[in-house]
Amino acid sequence: MLSNLEPELGAVAAHLRRAQRVLFITGAGISADSGLPTYRGINGLYEDQATEEGLDIEDMLSGEMLRQRPDLTWKYLAQIEAACRGAMPNDAHHALSHIESGGTQVLVLTQNIDGLHHAAGSRNLIEIHGNLRRLRCTQCGTREQVESLAGRPLPPVCHGCGALMRPEVVLFGERLDERNLERLYAELVEGFDLVFSIGTTSTFPYVVEPVAWAIRAGVPTVEINPQETQISPYVRYRLPLRAAEAMRALLARSAPGSDEAD
Repeated sequence: MLSNLEPELGAVAAHLRRAQRVLFITGAGISADSGLPTYRGINGLYEDQATEEGLDIEDMLSGEMLRQRPDLTWKYLAQIEAACRGAMPNDAHHALSHIESGGTQVLVLTQNIDGLHHAAGSRNLIEIHGNLRRLRCTQCGTREQVESLAGRPLPPVCHGCGALMRPEVVLFGERLDERNLERLYAELVEGFDLVFSIGTTSTFPYVVEPVAWAIRAGVPTVEINPQETQISPYVRYRLPLRAAEAMRALLARSAPGSDEAD
């Protein structure tokens, strides 16, 4: 497969060597090689199925359900947390951190709540949907970092005031943190030399907008995804690969001393 993509891989690697500022937009696909399932789709936790209660998983993981039946929302949050438990960053996560540590200005905009980018060492990171390992008290605002929910009563309660704790994630029907959006737009104003979309279905506007901005500005765009998405026809380079395989190939071709041809 890689041999068929040599022209694209070489071209993207050449852009990566020259780029001073790179935006990586990541979704569930980048964590697939860490053994994490997506919520829907092939091998998803809830693939084309309703929950035991007969409702869609999106209903269970909604802000409204958390308010009305926190026990049900936390039941499914715990299932997701258990699926993430013990997962380690894979070569794709480490590649993004490696590029950043090499002196390139990197922004990682991730939809994932698994915390693997942070664990891999990415520093300039926007977790647009939050992080499942961070909890916040709905009453007093106390925050708590957790490594695992194993053995903990659910729903979890605040050690200080006894009120319900909620995850610092954006549930369905809730608004994004405006501070994250403002930071993203400020970074876009500063500009990027290269924009990647990795392992995301590109359905959310705030994920599509940076790619659309790059296309309009003539900035090279790269999609890494085994499946086609709505942005596939428009990006300059499309690599139909899993994230870890693609990033290993790109790092090998962008290393010092590699071929400089476009």
